Amino acid sequence: VLCTKSFISQFNVSVRNIGGHSINGRQIFTFTEKRLRKEYVKKELIGYSVDQMFNVVSDVSNYYKFVPYVKKSFVHHRKGEEFKADLIVGFPPLNESYTSHVTLTPPLQVQSVCNDGRMFKYLLNDWKFSPGLKDIPQSCVIDFKVAFEFKSLIHSQLANIFFDVICHQMEKAFKQEARRRFGNPPIRSHILWSRKS
Repeated sequence: VLCTKSFISQFNVSVRNIGGHSINGRQIFTFTEKRLRKEYVKKELIGYSVDQMFNVVSDVSNYYKFVPYVKKSFVHHRKGEEFKADLIVGFPPLNESYTSHVTLTPPLQVQSVCNDGRMFKYLLNDWKFSPGLKDIPQSCVIDFKVAFEFKSLIHSQLANIFFDVICHQMEKAFKQEARRRFGNPPIRSHILWSRKS
């Protein structure tokens, strides 16, 4: 996300409608030394097949339709199972665009890496899909990892505040999109383990 000049000038007012939370600008601009790098890893059993989840996660050009905070998503320079994706993300009054290099390994993995240097020093989104329960074909295990490092301390402060909320909403959005495309799952999702740092 981009911290615009207009937002910086309003740092004493509350920022609202971010995951249903409201905070005061002074909470964001506490310029203490914090780690700029964050990582979240999760393994989950869900009631959709490997192919179905790959279908949803690899559909980057339509992220703007179902992924929270993604305003636009455009795929270009496609070559085989690789392509570049331009995304505009944010929530008013924050906004930013970045380009990711996406590599597909059908139907087992979707990996997105950003090193464009504007907002992130580094951004990785990695989805891996493996078979789930033997007696339930419409199930799979998802290994999801997001790791990033902001160039800006301001962006890092925002991530520290809203990281859990945003990760939860994004994961939920992919499962909801799978439900919209393929119907209700035969089993409930089960988190096998997770870690954040």
